[in-house]
Amino acid sequence: MIKEREQLINNFFGIFDVVISIFSFYIAILIRNIISEPPVTVTNEYLIIGLIIVPVWFLLFKTANIARIYRAKRYSAIFLEYTKVIGIGIGILFLFIFAFKLYDISRGAIFLFGPVDLLLLFSSRIVLFRIMKHYRTKGANTRNVIVVADDTAESFLYELFDHKEWGYSIKYIISDSSKIHRKFKDRATVRPEKSSIRNLLASEIIDEVIYCKNDINQNKLRSIVYDCEEVGVIFRMQSQLFHMSATKAHLSHFGDTPFLTFMNTPSDLLALNLKRVISFVASLGILVIWSPIILGVSLLVKLTSKGPVFFKQERVGLRGRRFFMFKFRTMVQNAEDLKAQLMDANEADGPAFKIKDDPRVTKIGKFLRKTGLDELPQFYNILIGDMTLVGPRPPIPEEVKQYENWQLRRLSMPPGLTCTWQIKPDRNKISFEEWMKLDLQYIDNWSNKLDIILFLKTIKTVLKGSGQ
Repeated sequence: MIKEREQLINNFFGIFDVVISIFSFYIAILIRNIISEPPVTVTNEYLIIGLIIVPVWFLLFKTANIARIYRAKRYSAIFLEYTKVIGIGIGILFLFIFAFKLYDISRGAIFLFGPVDLLLLFSSRIVLFRIMKHYRTKGANTRNVIVVADDTAESFLYELFDHKEWGYSIKYIISDSSKIHRKFKDRATVRPEKSSIRNLLASEIIDEVIYCKNDINQNKLRSIVYDCEEVGVIFRMQSQLFHMSATKAHLSHFGDTPFLTFMNTPSDLLALNLKRVISFVASLGILVIWSPIILGVSLLVKLTSKGPVFFKQERVGLRGRRFFMFKFRTMVQNAEDLKAQLMDANEADGPAFKIKDDPRVTKIGKFLRKTGLDELPQFYNILIGDMTLVGPRPPIPEEVKQYENWQLRRLSMPPGLTCTWQIKPDRNKISFEEWMKLDLQYIDNWSNKLDIILFLKTIKTVLKGSGQ
């Protein structure tokens, strides 16, 4: 579960930096007392400064995007970023001290706070980076990429292959270059440029497409960007000799090579990390607090019908990754075998399958579905990182095979326990296409505030007992 542990570290990293900064402030006071007389007495004014550091440093870290853990970034760049942010922060503290006439605050302690904070923050980041690089070198948390390349991309391809600590796995190289084909055919699948990237995105688990060519075919480039945007895959373009502007685009680096990166999904890493933290903490709390109810439901399911307590079903998660989702079993033991006999009674359009009075549902199963208690085991999926509290519901693989290409973009965010569709009063009458559009609307307008609203509305919906 290395991937889940890395996600957890990412979730807390921004908060961790602020905690280190508070600790650094009080270390600076101790150092000041050792090297200078008279000693500083910690008064309420110091407590006020400590409280001010929390929001100021938090906002500075967020503005500078320092909380983000880059896969390929020089330590010198990280050091300079921290130096800049801490320098600005110290300046803000002095302005606050003079503005509010906090004359008891030791100026020496404030000056010492800067280098102490820089040392501890930079050291902790280096330690974390080395841990992450170690696990990526072992193959953990790998991102699958397609590289569109020509002769000029040779050195970059060698970099990606040689720097395993970056955590990138080249699945395909799209190139007509005989040189590229000759040098990399034994290390990755090399296909000609006439190959359809659109089809590869639909059939393979791909996280990013990297365009690394000196000569740019505008029509081809526009087509690739659109194909990536349609299914929510990150697109990067080498950006040495040209300039482009686009919504949600930013400059990023692999070593010394710059790329323009197009983000087609929410890109606020601080907010996304907070989303994961909230999901983890909430799922852990619910599993602990509701453990007596979970045990009681387990006994009811086991005693009232033959078969296992939990129903385990393969679902499709982020960008096509598959996982097993758990629910309390609400149907007879051979429900999947009976599904084929009931296809003519399917009341849902598109690839979805739904029957209002499904004969496979047990008596206790009807109650569990109506109250939403059958979904409780999914908090375990949330706890281990397969799902989040709020997000598009994870489909089964057979449904995904029937998706139109634009519908694949709903897989560009982690699946959730609930989403916009679940809170609609007439959700059982909503068409499949409208359901897909609601999920895409959620992705395009996502925020943690929206997640909280949707989750609270879901609780209200569950209390009404409108489930089927």
